[in-house]
This record gives sequence, C-alpha cells and structure tokens, in this order.
Amino acid sequence: MSERWRDWGLRLLALGIALGIWFNASVQDRLVFSEKVVEAYVGYNRPRGFVVTSPARSVNVRLSGSKKAIRQLSPYMVDVQAELSRSQVGPATITLTPENVSVPDGLEVVSIEPNTIRVDLEKEAMQQVTVVPKLVGEPAAGSTALEPEVLPSQVRVVGPEPLLSRLESLSTGPINLDGHAVTFEETAPVLAPDPLIQIVPPAKVTVRVPMRPLAAQPEPPKTPATARSRKPKEKRKP
Repeated sequence: MSERWRDWGLRLLALGIALGIWFNASVQDRLVFSEKVVEAYVGYNRPRGFVVTSPARSVNVRLSGSKKAIRQLSPYMVDVQAELSRSQVGPATITLTPENVSVPDGLEVVSIEPNTIRVDLEKEAMQQVTVVPKLVGEPAAGSTALEPEVLPSQVRVVGPEPLLSRLESLSTGPINLDGHAVTFEETAPVLAPDPLIQIVPPAKVTVRVPMRPLAAQPEPPKTPATARSRKPKEKRKP
C-alpha cells in the first residue's frame, strides 16, 4: 500500500514540475519583451492622375513586443504607407514615422531605417505610339522579306508624362522569318520598354510580312555558234 502511494506521489511531483516549467515559459512569453527587425514593403497613397517613379521598395522596421508576439511575426504582417499630395509633384522627400506603419496588436515600432525616402511624383499621361515589328531570322533560300504591315499601326500607352514625351515607338516581340518563302501573317505582343509604361489592352498586333520569292532565271540568248553546235548533223550518202 505504501509503495502505491509512493508511486502516486512521484507522479504528482512530476506533474507539478511540468506545470511549473510550462507556467514559467508562458509567463516569459507574455511578460518578457524582445525585438526584431523586419524588411517591410512600402506602399504609396498617391493622388489620382499621378504616378510614383523611382520609388523606395522597402525599409527596415524594428519592432518590440512579447516573445510570443515576436516569434509569430512575419514581414507580411507589417505594412508601411507613404502619403503623397499634388503639392509634391517632382522630386519629393517623405519622412516616415510610426504612424505610417501598421503592425499587429501587442507590437510597437521602435525605429524605421531609413526614416526618410526620396521619390518622384509625376503626372500620368496617355498617348498613341507607333508599333515597329521586330523581324529576325532568314527567309527560305532566294526569298526576300519586303516592308511589313502592322495592324493596328499604333497602340495607346499610359505612363509618366516625362517618359512618354521621349517615347518614339514600341517594338513587337520577335517575328521569325526562318523558312518563309511566301507572304504570311503573325500575331505578336507589343513590348513595353519600361515597367512604368502600361499598354492599353489589347497589347497585340497583327503583322503581315510580304515575301518576294526568287525570280526564275531567263535562259541565255542563243549565239550563232551555239545554234550551229545544236544543228543536227547530215547523214553521208554511201
């Protein structure tokens, strides 16, 4: 009987030790504070009709909170928003404060590095731009590619006004001439030269490539000598 009580006593002691360790760890998770630095993406609240060029993509945010909250933290839970207004058209410097950062409950922003970022705010414009087909490869032997036709010949693009003012034309994806001997058509995408320039859908054109085959070579003119050489021989009389 005494051995049975001794076994129960040891079990209760082991359970008490386990509960004590769990409680101590739980208290530490709730009351002991820790810090962590995360790389957070920067978003921009810009006025309608304007676009941000050369933006800062991310900043490092140092956060403080309980060990449990820090352990569960991921960069996707931290959001940085920069506010822009029409008065900041052109190069602008933005100062970031904890008010610009959204974090989960129980966490506090300690610092932002860098806490100032430089951007360019430009007016957004739209214009028609000519499309130039990009021909690559070699046609079939003896054939020649003539001036291609693009339908439609222009597309609409949207982007920062300074970029569009320098844009003279857009190129299609490569159109392969290899093996072609007769006129053919191909649908090709129109390529944007800069990520800030967007092509208004549909961003495809039809390219018609006229082909000129090798002309048949005329027979050389017959000369008297040639004519004589081809005259049938007369049979000799016996």
